[in-house]
Amino acid sequence: MNTETHKTKFALCINNRECDDLEKGKVYHIIQDDDAAHEGYIRIVDESSEDYLYPASYFVALDLPRKAQDALFMQA
Repeated sequence: MNTETHKTKFALCINNRECDDLEKGKVYHIIQDDDAAHEGYIRIVDESSEDYLYPASYFVALDLPRKAQDALFMQA
């Protein structure tokens, strides 16, 4: 398996208006959802440990090295 092709994606929350399960300034795991992306949304595993759709404008995508990704998964 090519790890670059299946690279895990993360995003930084920059807005959490009316979203109790998001923390501004926190890094979240992105779940690939092309349909949501076409509608301007992003699927995020939030503080409830479930994945939900949020406005894509609430996040900035991050390109993290594998070591940083591994560390983020260890926190969960």
